[in-house]
Amino acid sequence: MKTKAFTLTSVAAAMLSGAMLTGSCGSKQPQQQGMTAPEIAVMTVAPSTAAFESSYPVTLKGKTDIAIRPQISGFITKVHVDEGQRVHKGQTLFTIDQVQFQAAVDQALANLNSARSAVSTAKITEQNKRMLLDKNIISETEWQMAANQLAQAKAAEAQTEAALVTARKNLAYTTVTAPSDGVVGTIPNREGSLASPSSAQPLTTISDNSEVYAYFSFSEKDLLDLTQGGTSSIDASIKALPEVQLELANGTRYPIKGRVATVSGVIDNSTGAASARALFDNPSGMLRSGNTGQIIIPRDSEGVIVIPQKATYEVQDLRYVYTLDDNNMTVATPITVQPYNDGKNFVVTSGLKDGDRIVIEGVGTAVRAGMPIKPKTGAENAQ
Repeated sequence: MKTKAFTLTSVAAAMLSGAMLTGSCGSKQPQQQGMTAPEIAVMTVAPSTAAFESSYPVTLKGKTDIAIRPQISGFITKVHVDEGQRVHKGQTLFTIDQVQFQAAVDQALANLNSARSAVSTAKITEQNKRMLLDKNIISETEWQMAANQLAQAKAAEAQTEAALVTARKNLAYTTVTAPSDGVVGTIPNREGSLASPSSAQPLTTISDNSEVYAYFSFSEKDLLDLTQGGTSSIDASIKALPEVQLELANGTRYPIKGRVATVSGVIDNSTGAASARALFDNPSGMLRSGNTGQIIIPRDSEGVIVIPQKATYEVQDLRYVYTLDDNNMTVATPITVQPYNDGKNFVVTSGLKDGDRIVIEGVGTAVRAGMPIKPKTGAENAQ
C-alpha cells in the first residue's frame, strides 16, 4: 500500500509540473512574438526637387573642317605654316613649283600676241577687199574669202585668250591659300613632295573651331521620352531642352554651356539611334576637332517624389517597394519611375503618394512582403 501511494503522488507531481510549464510557455509566447519584429529603417515620402543628369559620349568637330587639296600637280617648294597654327582666310599655306606654269603663261601670252597680229592683218585685208568690191573691181567671192579669213583669225585670238586665262589660273593654283579662318591640321607632305589633285591624302585640313559641334546619339527610347511619347514634335522638344554642358576627357567640365541644335530625322537601323548635335562657342580655341568627352543634359523636376534606388527591387521587369500599413506590416507596392536618374535615386511617377512610408533597408534580403517590422526612428535622415 505504501508503494502504490508513492506512485500516485509522483504522477500527481509530474502532472502539476507539466501544467506549470505549459502556463509558463503560454505567458511568454506573446512577448517572444513581439520581439521577433526587426527594427528596419523607413522613410516617409514627400514631394521634393530632383536634379538629375543624363550623359552621352560625344565627338567634337569644328564648325568647318576643310580638306586642302591642290588644283594642279607639282612638287611642293615651300610650306608656309605649321601644324596647329591659326590662319586667316587668304593666307598662303603652300607653294607648288611655278616654273612650268609660268612658262605656260608666257607661251600663251606670246600666242595671243601672234593671234592679235593675225587679226589685225586679216582686218586690213578684208577692208581693202571691201573697197575693191564696192568699185566692182573684184568679185564678191574674193571679198567673202577675205572676210572668212578675218573670222578665223578672230576665233584663233579667242582661243589663245582662253588658253592664257587657263595658264594664269594654273599659275595662281601654285599658291595654295586658306579658304577660311581656322587652325591647321596635320601636314603629311613637306618640301619636295609631289602634290596632286588625285592624292588620297589632302595637304592639310583647316578647321574653323570658333564654334564646335558635339555629335552624339539619342536612342529610340530617348527620343520617345524627349517627345513625351510622341505627343510633342522633335523641334519643340529640342527648344525646350535646357542648356547642356560638356565634360572633357580628363573629367573637367568646359566652362561655356551649349545647346542641342539638331536631331536627325532618321534612326539608324544598325544602332537603333538618331544622331544629334550640340553647339558650343569656342572663343579660346581650346576645343579641337577630334576631341571626345561626354555631353551632360540636366533633367530637373520639381514637386516629385524621390526615393533611394536601394529601396526598390524588380520582379519580371516590374519595380516594387515595400510600403507599411497602419500595423507596420510590409506591403509589396508596384511603382513606375523616370528613365533618368543619378545612379542613387529614382523619381517616382506612380505608385506612391505624399505621406507613404517605405522600407529603405534590407530590401531584397531581410525584408519580405507581409512581414511586421519596427520602423527605425530617424531613418528619414539616414537615406
